[in-house]
Amino acid sequence: MAFNPLEQRGIPLDRQRRNWRELSVMPIDPDRCDPYTRCRIITMNGIEVEAILFSHQFARHCPDLDVKRRLAEVRYIEAQQQKAVNWLLPGVSSVLETTIAYEQVAVDLTAWVARMEPDPYLKQAYQFGVLEDFDHLYRYANLYEMIEHRKAEEIVDQLTEVMPGRPTQLHHRDPMDNVRDPYDRQTANPLSKLHALTIMSAEQQTMNFYMNVGPTYMEPIARDLYQEIGLIEEEHVTHYESLVDPGETWWEQLVHHEYNECYLYHSFMEQESDQRVKRIWELHLNMELEHLRIACDLMRRHDGRDPEEVLAPELPNVLTFEPNKQYLRELIADQLDLTTLGTGYVREAHERFERMQQQLNGDAKAPSEEVVDRHREMFGRDYRLETEGEHPVPALRQR
Repeated sequence: MAFNPLEQRGIPLDRQRRNWRELSVMPIDPDRCDPYTRCRIITMNGIEVEAILFSHQFARHCPDLDVKRRLAEVRYIEAQQQKAVNWLLPGVSSVLETTIAYEQVAVDLTAWVARMEPDPYLKQAYQFGVLEDFDHLYRYANLYEMIEHRKAEEIVDQLTEVMPGRPTQLHHRDPMDNVRDPYDRQTANPLSKLHALTIMSAEQQTMNFYMNVGPTYMEPIARDLYQEIGLIEEEHVTHYESLVDPGETWWEQLVHHEYNECYLYHSFMEQESDQRVKRIWELHLNMELEHLRIACDLMRRHDGRDPEEVLAPELPNVLTFEPNKQYLRELIADQLDLTTLGTGYVREAHERFERMQQQLNGDAKAPSEEVVDRHREMFGRDYRLETEGEHPVPALRQR
C-alpha cells in the first residue's frame, strides 16, 4: 500500500527522549549478520549525521530564537537516533572491515539509485561516481588481505563483486571539474531530490569517516591509501552536493531532510531481515513522522508555502539494497574511460586533468596502485571476487 508520511502521526516529541538503557543497543554479529543489514546501518548513520549537521547550519543562519529552539529540540532526538544507529556496528570489527562495508554501501546504494533515477543528467552523475567507489572497494580489499590476512568476501558475501573499476589514480581531477549542474527545484521529480540528498549524505559520511580513521593505522601503505581515497571522497561530496538546487529555501531543505528520513526508515523497515534492527527502524520512523510534521509547520509559518508543493504525495517504491552485478559490469564496459570537463563528461584526458595528475601523482605511483603491486608481490596475484565471470574489460583481467 502507498504510504504518505504527510498523513501519518508519529510519536509526540516530548515522548521521544531515551535514557541510557534504551540507547545502549546490542551491536550486530559481524559473522552472522546479513551484509545488507550492516549496509542499512551505515547508510542511516550517514543520513542522521547529515540531518544533525544541516540543522546546526540552519541554526547558525537563523535569527529567530523560537525557531532555533525548535531546531535544537528535534536535533537532540536526531543525535540520539544517530547514536543508536551507529552503535549497532560491532566493536570487534576492525576499521578496515568497516571501511569495506562502507564501500559496499557506496557501490550498491549508488548503483540502485542510478538504475531508478528518472533524470538522465542525474543518472549519469551516479553512474560516473559508482565506478569510482567500485574501484575503492577493490583497493581496500587488497589492503585488507595484506594487513589482516582475511578476504573481503567474508564481509560482502557473494552480494557485491570485487574487481577493478575506474582506476583510483585517475579520480583526481581539477576541483572546478567536480561541480555539476543542479536540478531545477521547480520541475525536478521529487524522487530525484530524495536520491540526491541520500547519496550526498552517504558520501559525506564516508568522507568524514576516512578523514578521521586514516591516521589511526601504523602501516604507511594503509595511511597513504586512506589519504588518497579520502581526498577522492571530498571530490565526490562536491560532485553530489552540487546536484541540489541552491535556490531551495532553508525551510524547503528542512522538509526534504525530514521526508527523506521517513522514506529511508520506511524502506529499510520493509526489507530488514534482523527483527531486532527492524524494530529500531520502525521506532525511528515513528519519531521522524513527528519531525516531518514540525518541519512542515515551520515551512507554512515562515516560508508561506505548503510543503505539499515540493514533496511527493506518497513515498516512492522502497529503496532497496540488492546485488547490482550485471548493471555494474555494463557500466564498466561502457564508461570506464570517462572523466569530467566543466559540468559534463568526456573520454579524452584534457589539459586541466593532466595538470592535476602531474601535480598530485608526478612520476611516482599513487598509493592505490602501490597497494595492488604489493599484494601481487605477497600473494602472486591481486585479490578479486568475480562471481559473474572474467572482468568485462580485457585489459583489466586477472594476470
